[in-house]
Amino acid sequence: MGERLLENPEKMKMIDKAGMLNFCLNMCRHYQEAADLAAGIITMYPKPSNIIITGMGGSAIGGELLKDWARDKIHSPIEVNREYQLPAYANEKTLVLITSYTGDTEETLSALLDAIKKKCMIYCITSGGALMKIAEHLNIPYLQVPAGMPPRAALPYMLMPLLTFLEKIGITSGVSMELDEALPIIEEIERQNAAETPVKDSLTKTLAVNIEGFIPVIYGFGIYSSIARRFKQQINENAKMMAKWDNLPELDHNEIVGYEKDENIKERFIAIFIRDKEENTEIRSRIEITKKLIEPSGVSIYEVWSQGKSDLSKMLSVIAVADFLSNYLAILHGIDPTPVQTINKLKDSLKKNGVKEQIIKELEKFINTPIAAPA
Repeated sequence: MGERLLENPEKMKMIDKAGMLNFCLNMCRHYQEAADLAAGIITMYPKPSNIIITGMGGSAIGGELLKDWARDKIHSPIEVNREYQLPAYANEKTLVLITSYTGDTEETLSALLDAIKKKCMIYCITSGGALMKIAEHLNIPYLQVPAGMPPRAALPYMLMPLLTFLEKIGITSGVSMELDEALPIIEEIERQNAAETPVKDSLTKTLAVNIEGFIPVIYGFGIYSSIARRFKQQINENAKMMAKWDNLPELDHNEIVGYEKDENIKERFIAIFIRDKEENTEIRSRIEITKKLIEPSGVSIYEVWSQGKSDLSKMLSVIAVADFLSNYLAILHGIDPTPVQTINKLKDSLKKNGVKEQIIKELEKFINTPIAAPA
């Protein structure tokens, strides 16, 4: 029944009412547009002693991707902050990249306030909201990205400016070359996994059919640690399913034991390993041994292989697969991928505590101009 549904583009469109799948089908275009937009970034900041990327959810994951991508390229420490305050070491030599797609994220506005108090170098990436108003009033440099998307679908516009910004201040290079390699690969993934593509010819549709009804456990390593996390988040938000992620080699020191004694684990979980044709000998050996240790549990094991030569190409290729897969899982469940009702309920409940309004009042002390509280 599920497979037949994924063979019917018209029925899929009726379920995907808000058109989340369209963001997958136009991913290549969005990355190119984001890169073109980011090319206009102007900054006079010196090289920082450390870098903090602060944000939440779909805005923060761009920071995680940057951190993994930059691990063997950048000598300045990079931290992703998902807290109301910055780490104690943040100071005037710290570059704080404030990322909030909506511009109204409570935790991120609080981190901005802390960055201002600590006299950090600040750059903002947002589509608008209170964050952009504050940046304008305080002459904090910012990049405005297109509005109107679910934050998780706006990843190209939150990631490419981060990569480009670090290139602009001279601490990395080669971003454009890596993206040039990635774009045709993403375009081919779009073609292979389009709504009209038969299930047998689509990796993501086939995976969706096979893992429907199970809790996916996604395993990454190295540059794919953040990808595994993004993979898990997309399944959570789009398919409204539980999922989890972990990374090698760490999972071999704890999680692997969880497969030993649970006789029913094969009926609840499936494992997805992110793979790389150029993975080093140590990781390849660990993955193969880990798979063999999992096999007696009966848990089904799947692999998603990255494509391309550059780190960015490899990372974006797996993200594209994860995004398509999460959407097809939602459709198999008869669920519109776009709405996130529980998150909206949480935000509505949090409004009652008045924290965001207090943060904005504190920020207004620096600008002497009232900023209307976001809805």
